[in-house]
Amino acid sequence: MNLSRWISELEGRKIAVIGDLILDEFIWGSVRRISPEAPVPVVEVDRESTRLGGAANVAVNLVSLGAEPLLVGILGTDSASHSFCENLESHKISRDGLVFDSSRLTTVKSRIIAHQQQVCRTDREDRSPISSAVRTEVAEQAGRAIAESDAVILSDYSKGILAEGTARMLIERARSSGRFLAVDPKLRDFAAYRGATVITPNKKETETASGIPLESFSDLRRAARRLLETAESKALLVTLGEAGMALFEGDQVFEIETAAREVFDVTGAGDTVIAVFTLAAAAGAPLYEAALLANHAAGVVVGKIGTAAVYPEDLKRSLGDG
Repeated sequence: MNLSRWISELEGRKIAVIGDLILDEFIWGSVRRISPEAPVPVVEVDRESTRLGGAANVAVNLVSLGAEPLLVGILGTDSASHSFCENLESHKISRDGLVFDSSRLTTVKSRIIAHQQQVCRTDREDRSPISSAVRTEVAEQAGRAIAESDAVILSDYSKGILAEGTARMLIERARSSGRFLAVDPKLRDFAAYRGATVITPNKKETETASGIPLESFSDLRRAARRLLETAESKALLVTLGEAGMALFEGDQVFEIETAAREVFDVTGAGDTVIAVFTLAAAAGAPLYEAALLANHAAGVVVGKIGTAAVYPEDLKRSLGDG
């Protein structure tokens, strides 16, 4: 199977990415002593950096593969939103689809890292309901993005933008436009994603949504069958960490072993998976081949620290062609 042939087909595709926007902050340092105030390490800070997370990390992965993301989401009007927009500009991602809400915080996840290991994480976010006026503006921006796109990704991080009614409305709009639509889910009830082409939960999300503990592959089969019936979707792509992935498409089941050689950080790996899988499907790849390509992409990014993107040369090397 020549998966490399799809890499050149990814460039130039337009993908609507609608979802929760996150600024990932990294505080890098080293530990030489334990605090005298409590049994915790004292991290001596060397540097700080920020990266795009959530739906924006999906967009970064699309850009790195030569595609054009049409990003739609909500930011506050705080200092974090300014940093977020600066990161967008550095990646040449348009901010035209963003909606700014002065009443909300921009979501920031801060990770303290010492000696290449995450020591702790702090989150700043607003989970309160989004106002009807802001939701209407988001729907308008999303409609424009879907109309211009080759495929659609809904990236749900449970920060409010993809509440059940909004997700259903966007799925219906994408279906009526004939667009391939993939969902990275967070809601427990997959009926909210009814009609999506494919849903990409991880193992924990699959257990929670199906109500079936995944102690064997037969359990996973039963859970996938239940979720496919609930969501009325064409396929379910379950990411299983070090165990790889499993693709359920109709009556077909594909087990995919992990392509990761070393795992340093799984942050953002799901974003990479849905970006590459959707992009390959938009280019015409069968879902199994799209999943294989996404698996190789995930194997690349987990070998890097922090939210990371995959590039064509990374994929070629992973496939043995670089």
